[in-house]
Amino acid sequence: MTASELLSRREVTSKLFRSKWGVGGIAILLALVSVSIYALVAIPLESNKEWSNPTYWQDYPKSVAPAWTNLGSGDRFVEHTILTSANAITSESISQGTKAVTYSWKIDYHYESYPSNIILDTTVTYSKQPILQLDIVRPDGKDFKLYYSTLPSPQSSSSTFSRRVTSDDAIMQASLKSHVGEFMCSVDAAKPRIMIFSDTQECRVLKGIYTVTETLYFFGDSDAVNDAKFILGGQVFGPMGTDDLGRDLSIGILWGAPVALFIGLVVAVVSTLIGLIYGVFAGFKGRHIDEGMMRINDIFYSLPFLPLLIILSVSIGRSIFLFVGFLVLFGWVGMAKISRSLALQIKNLQYVEAAKLMGESDTKIIFRHIIPQLLPITFASIALTVPAAILGEAALSFLGLGDPTIPTWGRILHDANSAGAAARGLWWWVMIPGLMIALTGVAFILIGNTLNTIVNPRSRIRVG
Repeated sequence: MTASELLSRREVTSKLFRSKWGVGGIAILLALVSVSIYALVAIPLESNKEWSNPTYWQDYPKSVAPAWTNLGSGDRFVEHTILTSANAITSESISQGTKAVTYSWKIDYHYESYPSNIILDTTVTYSKQPILQLDIVRPDGKDFKLYYSTLPSPQSSSSTFSRRVTSDDAIMQASLKSHVGEFMCSVDAAKPRIMIFSDTQECRVLKGIYTVTETLYFFGDSDAVNDAKFILGGQVFGPMGTDDLGRDLSIGILWGAPVALFIGLVVAVVSTLIGLIYGVFAGFKGRHIDEGMMRINDIFYSLPFLPLLIILSVSIGRSIFLFVGFLVLFGWVGMAKISRSLALQIKNLQYVEAAKLMGESDTKIIFRHIIPQLLPITFASIALTVPAAILGEAALSFLGLGDPTIPTWGRILHDANSAGAAARGLWWWVMIPGLMIALTGVAFILIGNTLNTIVNPRSRIRVG
């Protein structure tokens, strides 16, 4: 390609938007940007910071498929449901010095199977020992008292205590024994999750509206409920399922989008600009300066990229910012060669010679007259460099050498591989992050190849 064949930025943009492949790449990129904005705005930052904390995800099911897999099976599997105090009907009453605080949740149970668990999670602050009661009214009108017990004695004048009651609790199992005689078939009170949701006649799943009521009886004036939560354990959850720690994979996948774009774009832009300036300067100066600078370029070009990246990550650190720096360190050499070859041609053009005769400095000539001519091919190089940077991070994270403080697609794949997700049939844990990496790469490759075709006169006739 000669300097006279370089297109203006306006021509490149016009041809890019007339190419169906270019428009397709831009559409995918805009979708990824929208996902990134949603993740940064709508998803709590705490979920990012607590990604590796199992306690944070204790309310979520472990290793369950996405909820949409239930669509073709006639609601065969129970969807994991977390009902907070915001979803409850709340009431409060005082009688003879006792304050009763009630939370009531309604559940439309229309599934073919039984729940995997029943969980009541309550946090209260009290000065006198309160009583916790849990009741459920079934669609057939039967009222089962599931739990009735005092909370531990306060350790001080005002103690905060959390009680987590599950269907494995001995008190719940003992409470249900009194209802065994109401069933015409054999039921086991040791399995509350089945007994509560069974029909009394045929012992099959009883569908309909269940009303769960939690009541706390307080005997202190300042006693109060801090939080109340009812969880119906299920076999499917969310749009992307969960992993072995119960982490909602949709949160990790969404957080991975801005991280991937940050890594890809920063590495691509910085390394390409460094290579552009380095190559143009070498080509413009020529002779011994050019020779020396190109030998340095050859040294970097010959270094084994991935082994050095692994060594640097292990010896220096695993921060995402360090990783970006490592990629930039090795990513500028290709653009330096391209820009040098073009600079050798452009520096002999008449307007560059005229600028020299007018006394303009070399720096001004490079940045005013040469580099602007190379911007179209620079944009193409940036677009093609982004997938390599994203794949580099994914490869390092897959090896367990990525940043441990944030969720990335590569790290999710590493966790899936360590847990043997593919062999266990947990396809969503492997397929979804893999598709996101591929989709991001395809977006920038489509844009980059289209731009490269536009600015390359040998293939320019094929655009469109």
